[in-house]
Amino acid sequence: MDWNRVEGNWKQVKGKVKEQWGKLTDDDLDVIDGKRDQLEGKIQERYGKAKDDVRKDVDTWYGTQTW
Repeated sequence: MDWNRVEGNWKQVKGKVKEQWGKLTDDDLDVIDGKRDQLEGKIQERYGKAKDDVRKDVDTWYGTQTW
């Protein structure tokens, strides 16, 4: 499954993202609008993590979701 599915269902996915990364605000999620690079950037900003670590975290989260 590719990331396009997340983008296409962003309204439903936002809740799962917020459960995983609670420091992201509703405004952040509206701006992200399903874009993976935007999501990774906001996670980096809010959590102070390295880009590679965030990418791995998102990959892990994405792989555990039941779509």
